Amino acid sequence: MNVTLRGRKQHFRTVSFDAEHNRVVLIDQKILPHTFSLAETEDFRQTALAIKDMTVRGAGAIGAAAAYGFAQGCRAFRGKSLERFEAHAQKVFDTLAGARPTAVDPVNAMKQVRNVMSQGETVQKKQDLALLAANLFAEEDVEHCQAIGRLGAELIHDGMTILTHCNAGWLAFVDVGTATAPFYEAQAQGKQFHVLCDETRPRSQGAILTAWELAQQGIPHHIIPDNAAGHLMQRGKIQMVITGADRVLAKTGEAANKIGTFTKAVLAKYHKIPFYIAIPLSTIDWEMKSGMDIPIEERNENEVLCAWGKLQNGKKTSAGSACVRVANPTSHALNPGFDVTPPELITGFITPKGIFKPKELAAKLKKFRA
Repeated sequence: MNVTLRGRKQHFRTVSFDAEHNRVVLIDQKILPHTFSLAETEDFRQTALAIKDMTVRGAGAIGAAAAYGFAQGCRAFRGKSLERFEAHAQKVFDTLAGARPTAVDPVNAMKQVRNVMSQGETVQKKQDLALLAANLFAEEDVEHCQAIGRLGAELIHDGMTILTHCNAGWLAFVDVGTATAPFYEAQAQGKQFHVLCDETRPRSQGAILTAWELAQQGIPHHIIPDNAAGHLMQRGKIQMVITGADRVLAKTGEAANKIGTFTKAVLAKYHKIPFYIAIPLSTIDWEMKSGMDIPIEERNENEVLCAWGKLQNGKKTSAGSACVRVANPTSHALNPGFDVTPPELITGFITPKGIFKPKELAAKLKKFRA
């Protein structure tokens, strides 16, 4: 996507790799929308921390960050022993996989890299193949998002108002995004529509990230409180919902996404509004049998109890610094990061290979299984 900096448009990817210095390069999402800056991680542990603390977030973006982080860790190995290299690679894999346990993209991405690495007969060859495979994953992520945009744009008609939850945009992937990809394609086709961004408490990714993206792209939008969607649906002011997902179970059609997605799906079903989920193939979990088995990340309670942002005096606070306490000082908070939406509430999945109903997903995409 293009970002306007000091009056000049520049193209950036959310995740990239500096091969010369063996560093993963990330757009620092913790300080958006008030400051645009790149962060570099020097080793795989720093990359895992960047995933965990949400310097980088979003299914495809953390998948690419994990793929690059895995290559980064493997390339840092010194020695020729294949046995010691494999033990080191497993340590790197486990560290990155544990950073955000709900999302399946990081594990799928690293498995893809590891499968390519297996073709190498020496440590050096495996290291070279790791970076090659990580780059291929990143390129595939972009291609999938572009295809989602083309297919999803067919659902958008002039005069529509579309609700989206959290951020499944360019910042959540290497480029383009999933839930926002149809918006960008529809805009390019000259369609007139409006987007409502759920603020998406407690991290406010909708208000901070999705709204920033849409503003950069010049797409008409409003931020709404999370609790306003039902009111707007009741009065006919929302015609469609599109979200992303962090894990979709092929066997059941259940989808894990940012907390609050399930609530929006229930509201959409009640008001007979189409509810779509846009995903690349890397977000599909082919093994898990029940949404109840999806590990739901419990995040720090300060995300609920505190607020961050830009103060009126121009100074900034960030999620990595001391918070401004807004809640009762003696209270604690529960902060599940995700919920699971059952298939009967999902109109369809917008994938790079087509738009499918939940019960069709496994059969239609089986031949594309990694």
